[in-house]
Amino acid sequence: MSGIDGVKHIVLVLSGKGGVGKSSVTTQLAISLLNKGKNVGILDIDLTGPSIPRMLGLEGKQVLQSTAGWVPIQAHKLLKVMSLGFLLNNRGDSVVWRGPKKTAMIRQFLTDVYWGDLDYLIIDTPPGTSDEHIAVMEQLKEFRPDGAVLVTTPQSVATADVRKEISFCRKVNLPVLGVIENMSGYVCPHCSECTYIFSSGGGKNLALENGFVFLGSVPIDPQLVALVEKQDSNLISLYSESPLAVQFAEIADKVLEPIESKT
Repeated sequence: MSGIDGVKHIVLVLSGKGGVGKSSVTTQLAISLLNKGKNVGILDIDLTGPSIPRMLGLEGKQVLQSTAGWVPIQAHKLLKVMSLGFLLNNRGDSVVWRGPKKTAMIRQFLTDVYWGDLDYLIIDTPPGTSDEHIAVMEQLKEFRPDGAVLVTTPQSVATADVRKEISFCRKVNLPVLGVIENMSGYVCPHCSECTYIFSSGGGKNLALENGFVFLGSVPIDPQLVALVEKQDSNLISLYSESPLAVQFAEIADKVLEPIESKT
């Protein structure tokens, strides 16, 4: 028995490098899915930089143990969350672990967290293609994950690293559900003009070159940043106020289409 036996679909969010907003994409994709009535879980296995508790205003929450395993935090009636961040005393604590201990922790997360019945489990992974990724794929092999969403920023330095992630996906037979170009421009909150401060088009070109679905270009949204930083607010209920909510609803539809067409 495994804690993910009741999970219907598994999607990994991958990036070739850090700092591209992978956890932000994971959070917004999960909220968009629950807004479509899906029962969703987020598993944050970025052990050295667990951001999901911060993104959802859940810092300080305590994970409980049951006879079935660890009980994830219930962030919403349709959203459960598990992260190493819940097991640290404070956000500033560093995780200085060698590879085998990281691998063991990830395997424990994938076997000992009791999710119950979920439509989708979204796994927020560390950047790169490291021991953690290999451990995840080995543990999930029997569950046949539905695929990966690749996150990049527009610059060539980011897309070059994502090409390594594509190679990893091919080697482990993990389908790529699509590519998101994150931080693609900054939309002025006053005049709505978009300035492409990091250039644009890198993610779309990467998708076209490899025959992947281009899920969309996502600009920087100061309003979303403010909601995340204001930890006493409820991002899930307030997310509809962000201009990105409509765009991520469309991205979620593109992610769901190949998965649910098979069922």
